[in-house]
Amino acid sequence: MAKIAGILITLCVLQAISMAAAGRPEKSPYCVRGRVYCDPCRAGFETSASTYLHGAKVKLECRHRQTQKVLYSAEATTDESGLYKIYVANDQKDNVCDTVLVSSPHSSCKLADPGRDRSRVVLTSFNGMVSNDRDANNMGFTMEHPMSYCGQLMKQYQLTDDEV
Repeated sequence: MAKIAGILITLCVLQAISMAAAGRPEKSPYCVRGRVYCDPCRAGFETSASTYLHGAKVKLECRHRQTQKVLYSAEATTDESGLYKIYVANDQKDNVCDTVLVSSPHSSCKLADPGRDRSRVVLTSFNGMVSNDRDANNMGFTMEHPMSYCGQLMKQYQLTDDEV
């Protein structure tokens, strides 16, 4: 009888442990992803002349909201399609996280485009988002001088009063 009671107690303890483990949320990483492009026309946005950069370096930094102290940092390099992915294991809660351009692999397109050199991402589960995938806005480098064909290309992006 004591043997049966011991077995029952052991089974109850094992069941309680497995239920407690099942009740905890599974820790899965956030995936921050985005693309890096070259803007040969210095347009300040992607155009049909823009190309995605293979080998560009990007950094993710998460800072304390008040002190601005960097609490998390990671780097990634873009693939053939200009895409980067940075995996973050921990919820960053109230920290402010940005992806930032680090370097371009092309010497002719190496100036970080102001306004397109960083992208804010939210890395918390306390905001109603179900997915752990986070898409950052595309970021871009630009050339020192626009290419010769850019003047003609940029005309297609201008609106006249008749079109508005």
